[in-house]
Amino acid sequence: MSKILHSQILGEGEPLVIVHGFLGSGDNWITLGRKWAGEGFEVHLVDMRNHGRSFWDDSFTLEDLTEDLLNYIHHYGLENPHLLGHSLGGKVVMYEAVTSGYGQGKRIVADIAPKTYPPHHGFIFDALKSIDLSRVRTRQEVDELLKPYISQKAIRQFVMKNLKRTPEGFAWKINIPVLEESMAEVGQGLPPMSIYEGDILFIKGEKSPYIQLPEDEKLIKAHFPKAIIETIPGTGHWLHAEKPEEFYRLVTGFLKQEKEG
Repeated sequence: MSKILHSQILGEGEPLVIVHGFLGSGDNWITLGRKWAGEGFEVHLVDMRNHGRSFWDDSFTLEDLTEDLLNYIHHYGLENPHLLGHSLGGKVVMYEAVTSGYGQGKRIVADIAPKTYPPHHGFIFDALKSIDLSRVRTRQEVDELLKPYISQKAIRQFVMKNLKRTPEGFAWKINIPVLEESMAEVGQGLPPMSIYEGDILFIKGEKSPYIQLPEDEKLIKAHFPKAIIETIPGTGHWLHAEKPEEFYRLVTGFLKQEKEG
């Protein structure tokens, strides 16, 4: 029997499944999730394998993550779920769309394109592996130990959301060796010539390098002919955290639009 992803489920109504990014978790989305629950959606905040409170596995590919998502959808009997993914989660949503395209729900992709990305999280793994958690007593100590590797406070805070307390002390919620080894694998682009004809919204952070406009628009449209591309001014890669109101309005407006035809 397939292992099922851990999730938090908020509200009732049309299902909206949210897939977080690399090194994130469903908890990153709880504030926005509650707002969508208030709009009449049943919001599913899932943790990907090797993240959050979901199971760990030695395999971590786009195929694995897509299969996990579909297993989750079928386990809960979700009909026509809307799928929203950020960063790697957006890659999973795109991969699901072109390889499965389950149901009639809409897709939203936050700040990622259907192209190949070279591994670029190496400095984070260097930081994580440098820390002996058995010698750490406070979160502040962890923050200090991360500083030589990660100068940006926002990134340190994001990474430290993966820290949990156990009876023995601190531990990481993420499967560090497998995720580090899989960076190149999950950075791959979509299969050539793969197309999804459904409704899909791409949201770019203006200052983020992940989607380059106009260069990436041609590739997006090749895979997703009905794609709408929106940009949130003044935001980087974590656009949903930097300008949550603007992000919320774009997504809600898209989800509530009547399907054309």
